Parts: sequence; C-alpha cells; structure tokens
Amino acid sequence: MAGSANLNIMLKAARKAGRSLVKDFREVENLQVSMKGAGDFVSRADLAAEAILKEELMGARPTYGWMAEESEEEAGQDPTRRWIVDPLDGTTNFLHGLPHWAISIALEHKGKIVAGVVFDAAKEEMFYAEKGEGAWLNDSNRLRVSGRNRMIESIFATGVPFAGQRDLPATLQDLARLAPACAGIRRWGACSLDLAYVAAGRYEGYWERGLQPWDMAAGSLIVQEAGGFAEAVRKDDNMLEAGSILAANEPIFDQFAKVIRQN
Repeated sequence: MAGSANLNIMLKAARKAGRSLVKDFREVENLQVSMKGAGDFVSRADLAAEAILKEELMGARPTYGWMAEESEEEAGQDPTRRWIVDPLDGTTNFLHGLPHWAISIALEHKGKIVAGVVFDAAKEEMFYAEKGEGAWLNDSNRLRVSGRNRMIESIFATGVPFAGQRDLPATLQDLARLAPACAGIRRWGACSLDLAYVAAGRYEGYWERGLQPWDMAAGSLIVQEAGGFAEAVRKDDNMLEAGSILAANEPIFDQFAKVIRQN
C-alpha cells in the first residue's frame, strides 16, 4: 500500500527503533542471571527506542504534540495533531527473552486516531493502517478479521492484571464466563500486538481494562480498518479516556460483548 507522508514517517521510525531493540533483545539472555541487571538493561533499551522514535517523528513533524510511555506529555504548536507512542509494548516478555513485543505508534487528529503502526520487530511483521484506507501487513498483505461466527470455535486474548492490580477480580470473572463458551483464551502480554492479531484473523477478539492510550491507540485503528469493531468495555465510554478495550470481528462482537459487559 502506498501510504501518506505521515504513515511513511511512522513506518520509517518504527523500523529504525526496531533495529535498535532487536540488537538489544539478543543481549537479554546474557543478563538473565541478574534480575536487576536485566531489568536495568531493558529500561535502557526502552528509553533508547523512545529517543529514536521521538527524533524521527518530532523531527519530521515538529509542531505535533507528543504522548509516550517513557516521557512527559508535550503539547504541540498544532493542537489538533499528536503522536501517541509505546516504544516497547511487552517489556516483561522482552526482559524474559520471549519474542512477543512490539513498537506502537499512532497519530491522533482532532481526537480521532487516523494512522497506526504496530511493528513486531522480532518476527519482522509490520501491521499498519490509515483511516479509510484499510489495514495491512508488511508491503502487500491486506488484513481482514476472522470470519468465524460461533463463540465455541473462537479464540480470544486478554491481559491478566498482575501484582495486585485492581482489575484482577473483574478479569477473573470474565475468564470464568468466557472460558466455557469459547475455543481458548490467550494471555501473551502485549496489547498492541494482540489487537494486530485480531485484525489479522489470528484471534476472534480481545479485551482488557487498565490500559493507557499508547497501549491501544494504534491497534484499535488497525482492527477497525480490517473490518472489526473496537469499543471501550463500557459501551458509552471513550476507549482512550477510559483505558479499556473490547475488540472483535463483526459476527462475534455482540456475543463477546454480552459476556464481558456483565461486570
């Protein structure tokens, strides 16, 4: 797909940061003997990736605003446009040497996400979309959500809260209701990449609470441009403001939402 100038800036930035992270990822195994050492190393890798992304994105569009996981939010001279960035979604996977993590970049215009990139650098899979232009994988593969329409044949993914986070009881209730009704539930630990997998038809749906805008901004657009639905867990909430998402293909969405929205 021949994208806009902004999308091409995003793709270039993701590839450059991805090269840095892949190089660092190869070093992680050597640091597993020291949890503190590995954690410090990954923190530096995360910050280095964000620095690359900020240099590329803000260098090309210096008037845009900036929101990212590892730095302070900045208002731009252009109040209508903002980059929303997660330089390393799936940090815990990265720390443990698990190749399931991603770079997530979204462009917001007047409160709406208009372009999104999710780059799985470890597997060299680039998922991306622009509003109204469809969703794509790498150079020429058009993404479409799954066509399955029966819950019992469907696979779902989520993020299970850890370390005593307040959304754990609700998520456990979700799991208890959903597990008997579906073909399986996955917890892979990278929201943006899980949403990209919904867009690619690898999962039928995804849900999670307690998120930040950079976790889901890009992935939610990619799902929608692949023909899926994405809403906040509470139907009338704004996803990015509420910090929750419920995404699925069209045939499954209402059935899925009915299960999850009982809390």
